[in-house]
Amino acid sequence: MAAKIKKGDRVVVLAGKDKGRQGNVLKVLPKDERVVVEGLNMVQRHTRPTQSDPQGGIKNKEAALHVSNVAIVDSKGKPTRVGFRVEGDKKVRVAKTTGEVING
Repeated sequence: MAAKIKKGDRVVVLAGKDKGRQGNVLKVLPKDERVVVEGLNMVQRHTRPTQSDPQGGIKNKEAALHVSNVAIVDSKGKPTRVGFRVEGDKKVRVAKTTGEVING
């Protein structure tokens, strides 16, 4: 299936503890149907000291969200679904609310 959400897209969270907050997609995990969003769904990890991190301790990091719980933000700042359209010889992503092409 074609990727509706890609790395670098601006998304809004639709469900969960960060509902309504926006951020940029850092990583897409297509096998697990999950995305990692910058600064959202933060969890604490207890890490053991290593050579690269001799301090160790409690670290904050982003956890993955299910792709169904995020939506792309359109040009007006509203969440939108994604469709596809063929323009010339290219298949492009299109915002369902405005009909505009999503760059990326």
